[in-house]
Order: sequence, then C-alpha cells, then structure tokens
Amino acid sequence: MPLIRPGEPRDLAEIRAIQATSPECAQWDPTEYLNYGVLVATFGMHLTGFLVGRTLEPREHELLNLAVAPEFRRQGIGRALVGAWLERAPGSVYLEVRPSNRAARLFYKSLFFQEVSTRPEYYNDPPEPAIVLKFHSC
Repeated sequence: MPLIRPGEPRDLAEIRAIQATSPECAQWDPTEYLNYGVLVATFGMHLTGFLVGRTLEPREHELLNLAVAPEFRRQGIGRALVGAWLERAPGSVYLEVRPSNRAARLFYKSLFFQEVSTRPEYYNDPPEPAIVLKFHSC
C-alpha cells in the first residue's frame, strides 16, 4: 500500500517526470501545483503518483490533475490518491475528463463519480469537449 502525503517542493522533479510519461493527464508546469493542494504517493523510495486539487468553496472542490508512473499503474495508487483527497475534501468534488479517455472515465465511475454535464471545446491538442464529473459525500 502506498504512503500518501502532502507534496513538497522536493517532489517537483519526480512529479514532472511522471507527468511527462502520462500524456493523458494535463501537462502543466508542476511548480504551479504548489499553489494548490498536492498529494503524492510513495512506495519505498519511489514517488509513484500525484494528485492536484483545490477548494473552490468550503464544501466544493475540484480535482485538477492525477497521474501514476507507468510502472506502478493498476496497483491501487490512483485509487489511494483520490480516496485521500476525498477524505480531505468533504462535499462535492468536480473534475473534467476527455470523452476519449475511456480508462479515466471507467476509473472515476468505479469511484462513484457521476457525469453531470459537458463543456464544449474545452481541450486543445487535439480539440475535444470535456465531460464534467461530480462526486458528493455527506
């Protein structure tokens, strides 16, 4: 089981490397992530994944980015990161996902996120709308 902890400046190089091997996730400047909530998953000496989220209102949150290093995928790390975020973010959690990202859509559905709307022309390179997903906890 991975250890989940808050991300720190010392993690940015490994976050950048994981992001570079995950073309399906957002490709933002990792230094900007420190302006938000960052969680990292570690296993032994390895940083295996990261999640970036933010609080919009006291009970409204947004998951901005999530990626797991390819060699650690399908081992529960993404699920552990999202679970840790949901524990810290009671209320509603929103995120956007590409319609073409079937794996992500199935992953979030397995975590009880529901499709609530679409955003036309949301993504570039390639152009694509976004599906807005929502999770609500008590």
